[in-house]
Formats: sequence, C-alpha cells, structure tokens
Amino acid sequence: MIKRLFLRLRLGAALICITACFVLGTASAQSLVFLSTQLVPIEEAEAMRRQILADFPKSVEFIPEAAGPFIDRLLAEARAGRGTVDLIGTLHGDFPQLVGANAVQPVTELATALADRGFTQVFMELGRLGTETQYYIPWMQATYIMAAHQQALAYLPEGADLNRLTYAQLTEWAANIQEATGNRKLGFPAGPGGLMHRFLQGYLYPSFTGSVVREFRSEAAAEMWQTFKDLWRHVHPSSTVYSFMQEPLLAGEVWIAWDHTARLLDALRQRPDEFVAFPAPAGPQGRGFMPVLTGLGIPTTAPNPEGAAELIAYLTRPEVQASVLQAGIGFFPVVEVELPEDLPQGVRLAGDAIRQQAGAEDALTSLLPVGLGGLGGEFNKVFLDTFTRITLRGENIRQVLDAEAENLRRIINESGAPCWPPDEPSVGPCPVN
Repeated sequence: MIKRLFLRLRLGAALICITACFVLGTASAQSLVFLSTQLVPIEEAEAMRRQILADFPKSVEFIPEAAGPFIDRLLAEARAGRGTVDLIGTLHGDFPQLVGANAVQPVTELATALADRGFTQVFMELGRLGTETQYYIPWMQATYIMAAHQQALAYLPEGADLNRLTYAQLTEWAANIQEATGNRKLGFPAGPGGLMHRFLQGYLYPSFTGSVVREFRSEAAAEMWQTFKDLWRHVHPSSTVYSFMQEPLLAGEVWIAWDHTARLLDALRQRPDEFVAFPAPAGPQGRGFMPVLTGLGIPTTAPNPEGAAELIAYLTRPEVQASVLQAGIGFFPVVEVELPEDLPQGVRLAGDAIRQQAGAEDALTSLLPVGLGGLGGEFNKVFLDTFTRITLRGENIRQVLDAEAENLRRIINESGAPCWPPDEPSVGPCPVN
C-alpha cells in the first residue's frame, strides 16, 4: 500500500484516502494520530492545529507529549505488535533508540518521492542514522547563530564576508571594536542559565578538531583553547553572567553575540533595522554548527501508514514549512522556501542566517549528545569546567585537558554512549583518545 502512495507522489497524482479506524484517548475514528515531543506548550500546539494543519484534507489528532511517556508508549506498542499512533514527530536523538527497538519503519521510498522538496542534504543524511536506510524525514529545525549591531559592521576586518567568517576574523573584528571604543563588545551566554556548553560542543570543538569526544584532549584541541583564550580577551566581562544574549544586545552592552535563535529573536523582532544575523565562524576543520533537528517517522505498528506518509508529504511542502515561521513557534524550515512577504523582518533575518549556516560548503554538523541518559548534565559540566579552568582561571591547557578527559571517559563508559556526529561511529562507548 505504501509503495503505491510513493508512486502516486512521484507522478503528482491525488493523495489516497484514509481507511484505518482507531481510537486514542478522545481521538475520533478516521483521524490520523500524530504524537509529538515538540510544540508541547498550549499556544504552540494550538498553532499547529489551527494554522499549520489547517489545509490538510484529513482529520488529524495532534497529541503533544513529554519525551519520557512518548518513548515508553512507542516501545510498549512495538513490543505488543499493535499500535494506535500513525505518525511521530521528535528530536533526532530519540530515533536511534526507536530504531534499535524496531519501533519505526523505514521511509526510504518516501524520501525518494519527496526529493524535489529541496531538503538540506545534511539533514537527510542524519535521518539515515549512519545506514543506507531512511528512518525519518526532516521536519523542523532550530539552531544557534550570531547576531550583531549594524554599527559593528564598520569594524569588520578588510575582506571579511559576514556569512563566511573565520574564528581568526571574529577575533580581529572584536579587537578592532575594542581598540576603537575602549570596550569589549563581543558576548557569549556563559552565565548560569546560558548555553555556553552548546557553543563548546557544537561550534568550537568541531570547527577546530572535527570531533567532540574522540579528540577532546588532542593537540588540535590544545591549540584551539589557546586560540579561544586569545579571543576571550575581547569578550565582554559580563558574559559570565549572561544567560540570554538578546538582552545585552538590546541594551547595547554587546555589539556581537552568539546564542540560540530563540534567545536572539526578541532583539531581531524588536529592532530588525538595527541588527544583522549570520552564521557562526569556521575553523580549520569547517564551520561547526549544532542543529536542533526534529524528524517525522512512522511507527512499525501504525494503523494507517499510508495516511502518515500523506501527512509527511503535506508537512514538508514549502508553503507549509513557511507557515511554521508565520506561526511564531521558534522553529525554521528544513527545505528550500520562499520566505513569506508578510514575515516579520526579525524572523526573516534569523531564517536567512540559519539557511546560510546549514547550507555552507564547509558546514560541519554536530548533534546534541545522544545516549547519555541521566549523565547528560555531567557531560555538559566537563566542557564548562574545561572552559572555566582554561579561559577564566588561566590553568595549564594540557594539564586541564588530561584531567577533564578522565572525567569525560568515565561518563561515556558509564552511559555506554556510542559516538555521534561529528565523531566517527563507534562499536560500544565512544573512545576518548
């Protein structure tokens, strides 16, 4: 049945009818059940139901659910061999466990049928989980980018392209501003509620070492930390208390900042004419970046897999992807789209920067940590402690890396977490070389 749908998608024929009947909670018969760990807040769930799904021709019961119950439900249905959920939407990191439990079915032929959508190719590759089989179709993304005041552009290094900056150019740019103004105007969210650990894991380490775990204590890592210490001399001293960079940007305390898109959007929305948004810099190994990628999958026990495939085809249409932006839920498209004319300028700025970053020739994807279980917090602490000891306290780089590598090795071994991108796959726990 699914193969016939794939063929009709290729031929552009009408989508097939839904025939399965089932009930989940208050879901009505004939409704597709769409279970998701995303868009859980009430206003986001309502935006999904009333705006994003508005033009889908069939009835959909959209059920947002916390990650724990979501996984438990799908694993239980897989074990029982009978299910109630037709389509799932969740983070990339949830799919390896589901695939390992045979809880989701391949969607390789659907991916082929939807090839003209213009998906970001690195996201399609991630959906194959290191195999030749497509296990999910990319759905939405969020990520981390940079933003700057327009007045900072006058101090860019000669010949620098804002969309193709290197870390050396970022350092020179910040130094130029400091020399001209007497103030350090580059900022990072290194405060207690900030996301500095994601910068280290998803941007700095991959850009300089091509790794997060394997090369944690390598010579390339040691050189990277020295480079970052040089950069930090031009970073605003209040960065150690910043949690959201949109606030110091709006206050003019900093002129250049890195942060999660959701933590920059207020500044971009409030004063779009005063700011620019752009990709993070590149290092010797590439332009490391960390997408927060969500995917759409079909459970192996789905009562209506054809209807689920139809809904995936709908949700990945360019115009529907664009409606995610208009809904204002903080996610961005994973396909090539023409941004709507009525899109707020600040959202447009962020969307353009995200597209430039993911589509860069030297883009190097680093995923959120996978497989750490309850040790995720300890994993993050290793990177933050390394940053604090080297950059803020001035401790010996080699001694710090050797000591923290032991902590990292213990965490990885206790969790049994295999390597995730950008590290090469491993059999068993990811090695710390």
